[in-house]
Amino acid sequence: MEVLSSRVLLLSADPERLQAFYRDQLGLPIHREYPGGIVFFAGNGLIEISSHMKTDAPDPTSNAVLWLQVRDAEATEKQFRDRGVTVKREPRTEPWGLIEMHAEDPDGRTIIVVEIPADHPLRKDTR
Repeated sequence: MEVLSSRVLLLSADPERLQAFYRDQLGLPIHREYPGGIVFFAGNGLIEISSHMKTDAPDPTSNAVLWLQVRDAEATEKQFRDRGVTVKREPRTEPWGLIEMHAEDPDGRTIIVVEIPADHPLRKDTR
């Protein structure tokens, strides 16, 4: 299989609310808009929220978790709180050396915000 492009599709019973959250509260830049949908830049990936794919499932999040790398987790926490984003756990250094904060989108989906410290092996591995 040759993958040319990929993105994460977030389903929601209220896609307009979810679009507003990712656009206005998280401040993700828009890759493109189309009638009923928005595709956001998310680092080297894309997140799409389309009103054409509404879900009536009681738990549309299942086990989906978004992992978003940032430059400064503490600054991101402040920005999130200022914008009314639910922060479930403040930034802290995990045993594996990454600084992680947990937030939540309006559908209850977990967003793990990660800062990779300068001395972490992920910054040194050039493969």
